[in-house]
Amino acid sequence: MFLTNCPLDLSQSARNLTPDAIVISEPLSAPQPSAPALTNATPLSKAPRPVLPEQALPYPIYAFTPNRDTLGGTAYLIVHPAGNLLIDSPAWDEVTQSFVQAQGGVRWLFLTHRGAMGKVREIQEALHCDVIVQEQEAYLLPKVKVTPFQQTLEFPTGDRAIWTSGHSPGSACLYHPTSGGILFSGRHLLPDRHQKPVPLRTSKTFHWPRQLRNIQTLIKEFSPETLAWICPGASTGYLRGATAIGQAYSALMALDFSALQQQLPPGL
Repeated sequence: MFLTNCPLDLSQSARNLTPDAIVISEPLSAPQPSAPALTNATPLSKAPRPVLPEQALPYPIYAFTPNRDTLGGTAYLIVHPAGNLLIDSPAWDEVTQSFVQAQGGVRWLFLTHRGAMGKVREIQEALHCDVIVQEQEAYLLPKVKVTPFQQTLEFPTGDRAIWTSGHSPGSACLYHPTSGGILFSGRHLLPDRHQKPVPLRTSKTFHWPRQLRNIQTLIKEFSPETLAWICPGASTGYLRGATAIGQAYSALMALDFSALQQQLPPGL
């Protein structure tokens, strides 16, 4: 059963390099320690960073380091008394697991698009969290218990999921109402080299005109008073150490949609 426009209240659920034998006429020197074996182990991620540390956030928000499993995607954690909300899948290693458990675990894992799923099954098994995803991406997780939604979905924390199709069929954003309003945009909006939020047309973009229309819908829905920040789901290196894009609503208003509509896919 799909959920739409309704509050969500879910239960917490080397190889060893041994020298060849040699014959020499002089005494052997003292044995030397062998070199450590080579491994293909994935480096551990760094500890998450606070989002907007200069702001007096009512609830802590953390940004994880880019995840190789999601092609450099950035996941976020909102710590809230009603239940912690994880946005997209972080690298699921010892550092992340210990950090998340120290924050009290996760009640919900919200996925902004299919490319942000990562090790969602392992995360759910470890944390017993509810996985929230727009209905058009839900079929990609056949072995995961998911809660799909259609247009919007309200969390007990006051956060709201918004379907913003375009990058992928079920691309979605999450709106957090504190600190002037924070939009976790997934790959719907990404920072450019000037630290401005823009839609990015790629060879895998599902529907470019629809993506642009959904940005315009966000502009109509919000205002300078309700949308101050955007936390993008990738390309965070362009933020040059910052953790969010400021003056978000003004930046969206400055987008040239006529020029964007004429933009061609890469390679054409």
